[in-house]
Amino acid sequence: MSIPALFQPLTIRGVTFRNRIWLSPLCEYSAGLDGVPTDWHMVHLGSFAIGRAGLVMAEATSINAVGRISPHDVGIWNDEQVASWKRITDFIHSQGVAAGVQLAHAGRKGSTAPGWGADYEDSTPANQGGWRTVAPSAKAFGDYDVPVELDAAGIDTIVDDWVHAARRAISAGFDLVEIHAAHGYLLHQFLSPLANERTDEYGGSLENRARLLRRVVQAVRAEIGDAVPLFVRVSATDWDERGITVTDVATVAGWVHDDGADLIDTSTGGIAPGISIPTGPGYQVEFADTIRRTAEMSTNAVGLITLPEQANEIVESGKADAVMLGRELMRDPHFPLRASTALGYSLPYWPDQYLRAQP
Repeated sequence: MSIPALFQPLTIRGVTFRNRIWLSPLCEYSAGLDGVPTDWHMVHLGSFAIGRAGLVMAEATSINAVGRISPHDVGIWNDEQVASWKRITDFIHSQGVAAGVQLAHAGRKGSTAPGWGADYEDSTPANQGGWRTVAPSAKAFGDYDVPVELDAAGIDTIVDDWVHAARRAISAGFDLVEIHAAHGYLLHQFLSPLANERTDEYGGSLENRARLLRRVVQAVRAEIGDAVPLFVRVSATDWDERGITVTDVATVAGWVHDDGADLIDTSTGGIAPGISIPTGPGYQVEFADTIRRTAEMSTNAVGLITLPEQANEIVESGKADAVMLGRELMRDPHFPLRASTALGYSLPYWPDQYLRAQP
């Protein structure tokens, strides 16, 4: 029996993924104010491992306390958090699945209301755990509080925090690290002229605006060594002619590839409120394809990928090396099992406990 492209293994550095159906990082806003992952995260992420995703990627996980999106985000800046993550990665590994973590800093989009359960909007009040945010420039995101512009020392500290977080990620059992430089968060804020108004070495030209991202990639690669895959999530366009374009991002992808990144996790948007995004099935695949061909490096595609045949075509055609599913996997954590059946493939690593459900 021929193996559909979606279920062919993929090896990146020292990690082999059993298939190309990967979990996209999904913010759950379900930690306490200490940033420690909970039983919710164990069951949530564990369900995708049982469902046989090729990679289970943990949600945006903050490198420090002020880098969180909301007061209820998870983090990886202390040993208590590491111990809790280790329990989760151990279970994921027990299912033969790779575990990844997206290391993030929200910048000016931090200290905000979680996606549910809050009795306030926009920025979090201090009496509910809020804090003053930082950014490349003292320019607010919409109605959020105005951030503090980072100085040189603050930038150096953030690079260090990414390194320490990467070190803890490996201690926690994660097989790969992803650097979050998309969706309007800190590294994207530096990349985009819609948020970056600096006039120093971190502002102005694309090369300057990419400087912090490149420093982080170089430093994290040096920390995690040669065997661990390093992904970078990007927004391939700001969907605004004044912002970054796929041409810009493909150039940056080539630079970070030289710096040690292995794969570009390709998304779009998020830098400013009120920008219209023309969505539709697979609407971001073209950007993954462009970056893959231009930068000559691996990419994955994400965004309204919902059907087994659609996902398989993306990989089979060479538009991306893998697909990341978010909402579709939330609706059906066993999507890979269903997809294998839909594509006429007898999956050899179907969970033993579920064999009686195999068609």
